[in-house]
Amino acid sequence: MSAVNTRPDAEPGAAHAPARRDAEATRAAILKAARHLLARHAHADITLKDVADRAGVSAPLILKYFGNKDGLFARVMSFDTDAAALLDAPLDDLGRHMVRHVLEDQRDRGADPLLRIVFAPLHGDHGDVLRANFRAQVVDRVAARLAGPDAPLRAELAVAQLIGLGVMYGIARGPRLRDSAVDDLADRYGPCVQAQLTP
Repeated sequence: MSAVNTRPDAEPGAAHAPARRDAEATRAAILKAARHLLARHAHADITLKDVADRAGVSAPLILKYFGNKDGLFARVMSFDTDAAALLDAPLDDLGRHMVRHVLEDQRDRGADPLLRIVFAPLHGDHGDVLRANFRAQVVDRVAARLAGPDAPLRAELAVAQLIGLGVMYGIARGPRLRDSAVDDLADRYGPCVQAQLTP
């Protein structure tokens, strides 16, 4: 008989916490691998085996968590979670926060999830899904935070500045950008983005 959670003072479900954390870490590794591949290859050319090999898991485990390739890439093509982190600051400091977020993702994770939009032309019909998600989950959410005239246009301009920064830092790999401190870059570039958010 198992001795799981037999202590009277044990928290309910405590014995299952490590397994839950392992499952979350596995899902995160699979999503990270799929994002990496999606930024470099056409959707049609990516197999579940490719994702599994990069994530260090088995292909059947991907099926267990995501159902099939379409289920996995539906998650990968969503910007919802990334947009929540990008917008997690008061409006008066949002430009600087967004610049820091883009640069820290590049520096710490080697990729900025927002830059997946740059590769939309690679993905045929799936590129249309990526573009629609990006507009709804990122640009429209920025616009919803803004007051005053031309909020949708200003949101597009602000996001365009971030994408340009991300491309220069992570894809073109501008050496002076990459040698600069994130705080210094946020101090210099944040006001440019902020000028669109709160003109």
